[in-house]
Amino acid sequence: MTLNAPRSTPNGASHPPQHIAIVMDGNGRWARRRFLPRLAGHKQGVESLRRCLKACAARGVAVLTVFAFSSENWNRPQDEVSGLMELMGKALLREVPQLVEDGVRLFFIGERGGLSAGMRDALAQAEAATAQGARMVLNVCFNYGGRWDIAQAAAALAARGEAITEASLHGAMAMGHVPDPDLLIRTGGELRISNFLLWQAAYAELYFTDALWPDFDEAALDAAIADFAARERRFGRTSEQVVGVEPSTC
Repeated sequence: MTLNAPRSTPNGASHPPQHIAIVMDGNGRWARRRFLPRLAGHKQGVESLRRCLKACAARGVAVLTVFAFSSENWNRPQDEVSGLMELMGKALLREVPQLVEDGVRLFFIGERGGLSAGMRDALAQAEAATAQGARMVLNVCFNYGGRWDIAQAAAALAARGEAITEASLHGAMAMGHVPDPDLLIRTGGELRISNFLLWQAAYAELYFTDALWPDFDEAALDAAIADFAARERRFGRTSEQVVGVEPSTC
């Protein structure tokens, strides 16, 4: 798939992160502070995702990956889980036509065996409907866990009789269709990644913000991108190698 080349960001950085991943945390607390049911926070979170996707596209980000529902979220109260599943179904009906119009290709990443047949069909239909999208990729991690991803990749290689190496394991991961994330953002003030992209985030720049996900707006995204742009990404090299100068011999 051919994606648009990155464009300048509002803060002046000429090379925005190609791939941003987000742990969208804080929906429940956002609702509680307003004396609303938790599901109201999740509904507002969908609006925030729509806004963030549009902002990422405008800033030249090629891939956006979001953590929508973890494999551990099944442990939440049943009424909240049921509400989240219903919210996902409604969001697909409403959002997919706009994604098609905007040229966004949608992928759902996660274990589908635990989902209802109706939900599995809905996810597959949404992916098929957006398959021609060439402007941007949106990965929605749904019933996903980083440990599951590593385990399923190893199991797939073993079933095919292939050697399990770093390269082969990387290729068997659930997000082999996109480069690893450059920037991983977590909203809501927690300082952990919660089993999200454990393999893929090995060299991602981590950014934590106290903003609750429903409040994460364009200004908050720009602050994260500006912080990313100010960092030196060495990937094991020295600073001198990164900037292309000879190290001092003094």
